[in-house]
Parts: sequence; structure tokens; C-alpha cells
Amino acid sequence: MRRFRITTLGVVQTVLAIVIVVGFVVSASFTISAGKLTPDAWRDIVIFGISTGSLYALIALGYTLVYGVLLMINFAHGDVYMFGAFTGFFVGDYLAHTEFLSANPVLAIIIMVAAGALTSLLVAFLLERIAYRPLRRAPRLVPLITAIGASLFISNTARGFYGDGVKAYPRFEILEGRIDILGIPILKGHALVISAAVILMVVLYWFVNRTRTGRAMRAVSEDKDTAALMGIDVDRIISVTFAVGGMLAGAAGVLYAIVYNQVIWSMGFIPGIKAFTAAVLGGIGNIVGAMLGGLLIGMLESVAPVLLLQGYDVPSPNQLRDVIAFAVLVLVLATSLLRKPAA
Repeated sequence: MRRFRITTLGVVQTVLAIVIVVGFVVSASFTISAGKLTPDAWRDIVIFGISTGSLYALIALGYTLVYGVLLMINFAHGDVYMFGAFTGFFVGDYLAHTEFLSANPVLAIIIMVAAGALTSLLVAFLLERIAYRPLRRAPRLVPLITAIGASLFISNTARGFYGDGVKAYPRFEILEGRIDILGIPILKGHALVISAAVILMVVLYWFVNRTRTGRAMRAVSEDKDTAALMGIDVDRIISVTFAVGGMLAGAAGVLYAIVYNQVIWSMGFIPGIKAFTAAVLGGIGNIVGAMLGGLLIGMLESVAPVLLLQGYDVPSPNQLRDVIAFAVLVLVLATSLLRKPAA
């Protein structure tokens, strides 16, 4: 049995955690007692958090799938997400000009999501074949640096092709207004994102756990050499893993742009970091953990700024959403040092 010792750093971190929790409880109590927001406003904030968290979960699944089979962080994954969103823009713009979008809005949305997912699938597949496969046996730092370089290459390629400006997605009249789900009025755009994300996550869970390729992915994640001895084509499985993660990221990019109506070449960085935070929070390499981590990050960044600051009349507390997500990443990584096994 291993013994654990408490370090000075661990004591400091524990005290800091207690201060954060106490501060959170006090600020939240003050905001709630002040009655600054109505119950309907709180409902909308929570639904917004679930919607955003669903997108983070889809992106986080790409991080956790790749880490599960290669033990590496694909920091270019956020840019794969961005490429899918841009593809959806061009497809949607074409459908709008041909009036197909106004005549068949549901089918147009499906086509846009499928086009974005397939484009990101292709980008992720090529990324693995060109950038990562030659470095399969290299020290871990080398693929990490390569991932950062690939991220810069993809984002600046999109910038060169599509320009610096923001591209406006076509609007869908079918997504305007609210829809009642179990008696709860939800914006139709958020309902689309949440339902699509749930369907994709359920399909992925079934694919990984019930299909032959999914079982091969799990075998490769356990031991690549043993899997190869058992007749599994490890290179093919790794390519499939990148492709599946890219497909989910591309779908998330199009869903995001449909709801928020704009894309730009730099849009992949912040969601990519937040999705990485979600993957780490859920235990990177754990599919269900990545899903739950994404939802939790979305909820925290939506609810926490308002809950902590609204009672003190801080203007625009939602501007601090990014701070919440990055603070969670720092705290999750720091807690790994809280307790160390004794020698």
C-alpha cells in the first residue's frame, strides 16, 4: 500500500481551495438574495450553458480520443473545428443564393452540418498522415511542438484563403423564437445544438463500445504492440480515431455558427482550449468524462460570472467567461500536485 505525504504546496493549495469555495458561496448568496435576476433569466442562463457545454463536449471528444490511442494532445484540433465551420458557411451561402435554404431549411441545415463534418474529418485525417504519423516513435515533446505548428499552419491557411474579416452565416427563420420542451421554453437554436450534440455523443458511445472498429480502438489504446500482434491494423485505427474526432469537431463548428451567425479564421483557439479543459476535467482519455466535462465547463462559464458578480453590480460579468474556464484548467492541473506518493 502506498503512503502519501502532504507537501507545503499541497497545504497552500488546500487553503486556496477553501478560500475559493467560501468566496463562491458568499458571493452567490449575496447575488441570489439581491434578486437581480428573475427566474426566467436564470433559466435562460442555464440553458445557454448547456448549449455551449454541448459544443465543448463534442470538441473535447476529439482530444480525448486522440489521447486515448496516442497519449498526445492534438493542439491543432481547435483549428479543425474552425475549418468545418467555414465549410458550412460556404455551403450555406450557396444554398441561400439558390433559394434552396429558404425552401428546405431543415435539409439545408443537415447538408451544412454534414459538409462541415466531412471537411473536418478530411483535415484531421491528413493532419495525422502528414504531421503525426512520421513522429509516432519520437519523444512526446516532438509531436506536441508539431501540433502547435500544425495549428498555426491551418489557421493561417484559412486566413489566407478566406481573409481576416468575419463571415456572416445565413439566418434560418425556422430557428427564430422558442420551443417548449417538457414545459420549458428554449430558444430553437439552443434546442438544435443540444439535441444534435446528444445524438452525436450517443452514436459515438455506441460506435466505440459496440462496433468492431470501436473495440479495435480500445485495444490500441490499451497496448498498440499487442493489438498489432492480434492482427489489428494500428495505423488504420489511429487514422480512424483522428477522423472521428475531426468529424465531431466539424459538426460542432457548424452548429456553433448556425446559432451565433458568424465565423472567423481565429475562432478555433478559445473553444479549443476550453474543450481541452473539459477533457482534462473529465479525465482525458475518458469518453464519458469528456462529455460531462464539456457540459460542466459550459455551465460554469455561463452561470458563475453572473452568480459571483451580478450582486455587486459589476458591469457585463459575462465578459469574464473565459477567465472561469481557464481558472478551472489551472485548478485541475494544480490539484495533481496536491498529494504525492511517499517514496
